[in-house]
Amino acid sequence: MLGVVGVLISIALVIYLAFKGWSIIPASLVCSLVVIITNNAEIWPSISGSYADGFKYFIGAFFLIFFFGSLFGRAMGDSGSANSISYKLLRVFGAKRALLVLILSTATLTYGGVSVFVVVFTIYPIAAVLFKEADLPKRLIVGAIALGAGTFTMTALPGTPAIQNLIPAQVLGTPATAAPVLGIVASVIMFGLGFWYLSWQSNVAKRNEEHFIPGPNDDMDKMSLVDPSLLPDWRLALLPLISVIGLIVILKNLNPIYAVTIALATGTLLTYILFWKRIENPLRTLNEGVSQSVMPLLNTAAIVGFGFVVKGVVAFKSFVDFAFSLPLPPLVSAACAVNIMAGITGSASGGLTIFMKTMGPEYMGMGLAPDVLHRICSVASGGLDSLPHSGAVITLLMVMGVTHREGYKDLGVVTVAFPIMATIVIILLAMMGIH
Repeated sequence: MLGVVGVLISIALVIYLAFKGWSIIPASLVCSLVVIITNNAEIWPSISGSYADGFKYFIGAFFLIFFFGSLFGRAMGDSGSANSISYKLLRVFGAKRALLVLILSTATLTYGGVSVFVVVFTIYPIAAVLFKEADLPKRLIVGAIALGAGTFTMTALPGTPAIQNLIPAQVLGTPATAAPVLGIVASVIMFGLGFWYLSWQSNVAKRNEEHFIPGPNDDMDKMSLVDPSLLPDWRLALLPLISVIGLIVILKNLNPIYAVTIALATGTLLTYILFWKRIENPLRTLNEGVSQSVMPLLNTAAIVGFGFVVKGVVAFKSFVDFAFSLPLPPLVSAACAVNIMAGITGSASGGLTIFMKTMGPEYMGMGLAPDVLHRICSVASGGLDSLPHSGAVITLLMVMGVTHREGYKDLGVVTVAFPIMATIVIILLAMMGIH
């Protein structure tokens, strides 16, 4: 009993430490110690064994994805390609539709293979100018970027190169396009509800006379819109993104990790070839792209390490037994188990990794279709992963210059509530034989 309480305390503690501004790496180590001590486990073997094993596993499996995703995003940003795509959307939809422009810009980049963490840095200057012109509060920027980068393009759209779509593929042997109908339905639900909610909130903000207020680190003169004639043609700018998605589909019979790595590497190379003269300092773009991949990779690996510590103690069996003992159909209990793991770790990829490595084979043994299990677990991982202690949530709020109190409500609705609703719908469809 003490062990179970210790796990629950460690989860509450990691949320508290995140709110207090702790880096996720020391927070994960402190909370791992709480789990170890309350479960009467040996400290050094648990840290050097379980924690380190989880850390090494995640870095070893996904290093190249983070590396090329970050480098690709940096090259797209430094070449002006990301801005070109965004300004094209701005010209099509107009500044009055700032929310839609921002969501579509973010979604285009993430579905094209740019890491969520990189997109935040790439898209924020554009978002700040858009919302200043539309006079919408900065808190809505958080919700819009979270919707475009952390929901349907992360877990649901068939072929997305996000690691949340690759983790189940690696374990189950399924393609990145698994269960396309379920993925498309979930995407429509998340995008539709998210856009409706944020549009409603923008009207509420106008009624309450909320305005755009730059943060202390917002240099609005530097962020001002550039002359579109100085940017690459938007059609050329789209080519690297199209090449990434196209290669993922073409290479669907390869190991998904290999396929996405090849696709992102090709997209990066194509960006350099097409826009070499537009990248002011290609070497600096390479070096900074590599640097930007490190912290997101280490933070997620630390959370996975914490999850492996939890997995290695006696109390974990109680959580597994609880998941399996739920009087629910297997697909429902699988979705619940993934959400529990994602909530414990504050990470969709961390929770999904732990579930797939520890419980995935047992659910496969129940006769579930691998592609259906893949898609439902992937979408489910995007639910409770976005609790306040999530590393991605903290990064997003930090870059935006918005506090949890100001921005988390909108983010929580679009990245927690709506993905859970989408998961419920696609489970019902899967139980009807639609996938």
